Amino acid sequence: MDPLGIKWYFSGMSDTNQIPVFNLFGETSVFPDVVHCERVFDRARLHGWKIAPHRHHHMAQLFHIEQGDARVTLDGKDRDLKSGEFLYIPPQVVHGFEFSKGTEGFVLSLPAPVLNRLGPRTATLSAWLASLHHGALTGLAAHLLNQIALFHDKSGTFRAQQLVALSHALLMTLAEDVSSEHDPNHQIQQLNDLIAENLAKGWGAADYAGALHMTAGHLNRIVRAQTGMTLTTYLETAVMTEACRLLAFTRLSVAEVGFRLGYTDPPYFSRRFRLRMGETPTRYRDRVSGEKGAD
Repeated sequence: MDPLGIKWYFSGMSDTNQIPVFNLFGETSVFPDVVHCERVFDRARLHGWKIAPHRHHHMAQLFHIEQGDARVTLDGKDRDLKSGEFLYIPPQVVHGFEFSKGTEGFVLSLPAPVLNRLGPRTATLSAWLASLHHGALTGLAAHLLNQIALFHDKSGTFRAQQLVALSHALLMTLAEDVSSEHDPNHQIQQLNDLIAENLAKGWGAADYAGALHMTAGHLNRIVRAQTGMTLTTYLETAVMTEACRLLAFTRLSVAEVGFRLGYTDPPYFSRRFRLRMGETPTRYRDRVSGEKGAD
């Protein structure tokens, strides 16, 4: 046991008038490591996929669902934890879980000394560590969590230091990701990236909102505030802009251009293009290429 671990041994409370205090995921035994990482499946199934409401005085926990879902109670309020999402729970918050059977993922337990060593400490950092956070886990954060799990199961002279360093990197990656999620400019860039990746799929507003883990109404408000357009208009403008590029710089037929942009009905594509651009696709191509042709 790392010498600092002596400070991380906390006893459970048996008084039925008190909120249970666990050291690990549903356990009151001593904390076993510098940080602790285990599979949700391995622990939750031992408790019938349900962990009673409890809290940790000197420990934060990070949950990530890879497959399945959970209903989480946080200080008496329920929320859903879905596949691909994470939940960061700071010390003192009362939390309980009801997992769907077979749920897979990780739970990372971070004792106070690990949290306290994270720095340079700022008011913003302290506030983040003391708050609940819930959202989609990005690729980098998922990679760091997998690395923690990998090093957790290994031995080595500097294993404890590696686990602490990776845990700090993971927490700060999550903090940066959460901060970016609330930046409208960043959200618009994420939307633009998704549009570029999915032009041929015929995605609608609900598809893009779902990929960004928000409602279509919320995404519409962001787009309107940043661009002055509704989400539907913004999406169609992006599609028609690409249609203009394909008409101007390729020899694809009008029908093929429409198919590439998710329109299965060529006449409907032509009507939407004319409504948005003020002329038919054929007329647009003739004009920008200097050629003459009939619509």
